[in-house]
Amino acid sequence: MTASPEPGALPRARQGAEPQRLLTTLLGDYWFWRQEHIPSAALVRLLEEFGITPAGARAALRRVTSRGLLTSSRNGRTTAYGLPPRAHDVIVAHMRRLLTFGAVTPRWDGQWTVVAFSVPEEQRDVRRALRDGLRLLHFGMVFDAVWVSPHDRADDALALLSRLGVRGAAVFRAREIAGGDLEPVLERAFDVNALRERYARFIETHRPIAERIAASSPPPAEALRLRTAIMTDWRTFPALDPDLPAELLPDGWPRAEARRLCVEIYDSLGKPAEERFREILAGFDPELAGLAAHHTFAQAATLESPVIRRRTSFDEDTDRARLDLLDENGRSRQKA
Repeated sequence: MTASPEPGALPRARQGAEPQRLLTTLLGDYWFWRQEHIPSAALVRLLEEFGITPAGARAALRRVTSRGLLTSSRNGRTTAYGLPPRAHDVIVAHMRRLLTFGAVTPRWDGQWTVVAFSVPEEQRDVRRALRDGLRLLHFGMVFDAVWVSPHDRADDALALLSRLGVRGAAVFRAREIAGGDLEPVLERAFDVNALRERYARFIETHRPIAERIAASSPPPAEALRLRTAIMTDWRTFPALDPDLPAELLPDGWPRAEARRLCVEIYDSLGKPAEERFREILAGFDPELAGLAAHHTFAQAATLESPVIRRRTSFDEDTDRARLDLLDENGRSRQKA
């Protein structure tokens, strides 16, 4: 029998994609906008703070780099990693979305954006790409070739169809006039119950931590672990949650409480967590350590809204990471 974790304790790091998410969270939290590369040994040491073995940390570095989310450089025998060039706009858009997500629940105009399509069997790769693109736009599947969103995403859908060269499709805005019970549509297209359960697990995990740090400030090493853990968990929600309008959400929707906990823990632990990040990095490069910084939810408004002029390989790799998360969540639901 596996022992239950102590209330308020940091969850054990999981295998697989978890070291990769920890790594990208750490760099997003304390190396935001920096172009300098960090020695691989320093990144390995940072991941050791979370129980990741050196072999697991090096594997995570290789995998994240192979996905285009990091780039590597060498100086003599030292390998270092940093953010890819020309990724600034994508990173700013991602961070702004992450820090503002859930702050406001949108209102509904009563209309759906509907995409209906027919793609020939011999173009199955196009059909798969279309479905993946609709998932990334947070459309939900009602039937195999009928996808819906309660937001006005007609222009986005048309752009996707144009990019893929799909002609056998229609995009329109419509109101449901038959029936009136939207619950089956919501559950089939968006799996609201599974999403509620995921928010509930987030709250159950992090509420004791918020209560503990409110009573006593943790030391820098623990602050880094706790702050990174909650952001690593929170960052999955913008990818999974279709941000349904208030009129379509069930009573007692838990997202507001989850966000409140995240803001409380993340913002209050920023300074000591940054101190620990600097301390570890200083053991490998004191000059680089002086460049580390942290940001907070309260600073989200200061991030400019970038205009991304064209898609890059960084965008594509980021989309693949989001699709992997959606697939992982789908597999978890099937096992439940």
